[in-house]
Amino acid sequence: MQPRRILITGVGSFLGTELARRLESDPEFEYIAGLDDRPPQARLERTDFIEADIRSPLIGKLIPQARVDMVVHNKIVRRPGPGMSERSAHDINVIGSLQLLAACEKTETLRAIVVRGSAGVYGAEPSAPQFYTEEMARLYPLRSRFQRDVAEIENYFDTFSRRHPQVVCTMLRYQPSIGPSLDSQITRYLSQPAVPTYLGFDPRLQFVHEQDAVDALVAAIKNPVRGPVNVAAPGTIGLTRLVRLAGKPTLPLVPGLFGTVTDAGRRFGMHSISADFRRLLRYGRGIDITRLVEEVGYTPRFSTVDAVEDYVRTQRGRRLIPVLREAVAG
Repeated sequence: MQPRRILITGVGSFLGTELARRLESDPEFEYIAGLDDRPPQARLERTDFIEADIRSPLIGKLIPQARVDMVVHNKIVRRPGPGMSERSAHDINVIGSLQLLAACEKTETLRAIVVRGSAGVYGAEPSAPQFYTEEMARLYPLRSRFQRDVAEIENYFDTFSRRHPQVVCTMLRYQPSIGPSLDSQITRYLSQPAVPTYLGFDPRLQFVHEQDAVDALVAAIKNPVRGPVNVAAPGTIGLTRLVRLAGKPTLPLVPGLFGTVTDAGRRFGMHSISADFRRLLRYGRGIDITRLVEEVGYTPRFSTVDAVEDYVRTQRGRRLIPVLREAVAG
């Protein structure tokens, strides 16, 4: 087998760094490059770090020079972080993807692109199917900026794939990730002293464990398939059970006041909740992972309930350590 050369965008994120670390230990990959405007979160031994903003036309020169046969696009902003505006997130998602595709067009050695997209493209609807399959992405209107961004990104890569049939484009539609190493909307939501919920609603939620999130990406890199592929843990969990497992009291709110109260609560230590996540907390979402299992060849190790329980066990351990230190000191 010919040695592989791969470039990862968003290598400064947890998943990007972990993916690079995983590929470094695989002799199949002779060259690994990581592109981002922030450094990896851990020391990497043989990853060539390319410091660049994905929105910059400069990557149109840098990526072809790397002569990679695969690009992993891991630079899609789910939720703007501190100091980042929604406009900046939109530009990274849309303009960044366009700049990346322009660079890919100039990369003669390219044979595959794997995109870490989002199941948010399906939205969250009261009359949704129990589990969305990949062809159901256009069942309902696009209701938020992020949902429109994801749909636009998918359209760009689908168009690129049709124009360049020699390049296999895999669009991985991830459910929200949960795990002890992650700082995400769901982990921030569960870390609050009291968890806001919609009064009268107990939606089914589905996640993917952080380890499965990386492993599924590795599997898609090893066996890319054309088109969208859902990525999630098997099964779902009700919001009431999720909050009970996390050991948190709920703050039930009538739907008309949910946004007002949670926005005002930011002054008292509550985390902000995006429009997409609010709909998820009200209506839930489940996706079918048959294609991930049967075509990509990856079966997640953690069910949704297992993933939540693993996260909760770790958090309880972290809360226990300061108490034990205090007791020893006393």
